[in-house]
Amino acid sequence: MSSRHWTRSVKSALDIRLLALLLLELALGSLAGSRRGGTWIYSGLRGISLLEPATSSSGNSDLPGIVDVRTMEASSLCSSLKGLSQGQEKLCQLSHDHMPCVARGAKAGIHECQHQFRHRRWNCSTSNDESVFGPVLDLGSRETAFVHAITAAGVVYSLGRACRDGQLSSCGCSRSGRPKDLNREWIWGGCGDNLEYGYKFAQSFVDVRERERSYKRRSRQHGRSLMNLHNNEAGRRAVIKSSKVTCKCHGVSGSCSLITCWQQLASFREIGDYLLDKYDGATEVKVNRRGRLSIRDPRYSLPTANDLVYLDDSPNYCFANTSLGSLGTRGRTCNRTSSGIDGCNLLCCGRGYNTQKSTISERCDCKFHWCCEVQCSTCNKSVELHTCK
Repeated sequence: MSSRHWTRSVKSALDIRLLALLLLELALGSLAGSRRGGTWIYSGLRGISLLEPATSSSGNSDLPGIVDVRTMEASSLCSSLKGLSQGQEKLCQLSHDHMPCVARGAKAGIHECQHQFRHRRWNCSTSNDESVFGPVLDLGSRETAFVHAITAAGVVYSLGRACRDGQLSSCGCSRSGRPKDLNREWIWGGCGDNLEYGYKFAQSFVDVRERERSYKRRSRQHGRSLMNLHNNEAGRRAVIKSSKVTCKCHGVSGSCSLITCWQQLASFREIGDYLLDKYDGATEVKVNRRGRLSIRDPRYSLPTANDLVYLDDSPNYCFANTSLGSLGTRGRTCNRTSSGIDGCNLLCCGRGYNTQKSTISERCDCKFHWCCEVQCSTCNKSVELHTCK
């Protein structure tokens, strides 16, 4: 989608309710109110118990269904969601029916982070406190950059799908403009995912946490705030960039006499894959004299708004360090024959590995018998399990 189409789509998606949210964000930008401990992502893990799951009307399995909380008291719901900042709680009270989407988007981001890093030394493990990921997020590292990006992307994704499915009263199908390169004979008008609304609400809700505090210019806190805002935006843009135009044929006996097209979200796995590439190519930055982020090493290219940036080097995840939130890799399962990041040499940090033989039982020699039963035998299989020393 061209930038002109995107700008026009965003403007057309702004209703009175969303404008109120944006105005609130601007107002909060000048406040220096106190911030609660923890993070809004906490609502995706623990606060989700307040927002019981429901089945999505579309039957789509990418994200869980959205819950109708319109009958709940806004103040009681929002005060129960731990980890929200002052501004986020106010936005929650204005649009408390959006909070199940926000929570499920955060949870989807956490699950995707754990999938993408399952074979790496840091495997996106979570803690039981309101920080969600523990002290590791106190550092402005690549890992922190990815967490901010993937959870922001999850909120856009969840809200965009909820709008399409009619789960929210303030939005509906996408009203994005027709792509210029679309075949003139094809109809632009299917019910697309509302990326525009999801983007703007996620921008208001996620970013207000950084904008409501006033930090000393060029301080470490100021740099972290700028870094978080940049990576939040990169995550939201990843959803837009990964979206695609989907078309469907209509006609008698598949004649395809009529073709309808609409904007559709990519799978969240594709978005996670995209952001993992950005993680691998993240750019180290610093706060310059003007109070802005600039690249630390001028030999590297300037990062775009789609790229991830970080301030601090990652800690050594090979060994456990509670103060840094590193669990180490001791006891982690590794692949003895792999030379990649999941291989025992890299994952175990050169310490070696233990090998344990075990026998597992699995179904085998399955046969279909008419009608209608499948009968299988049980086979024993000897396997070797390798774990880091």
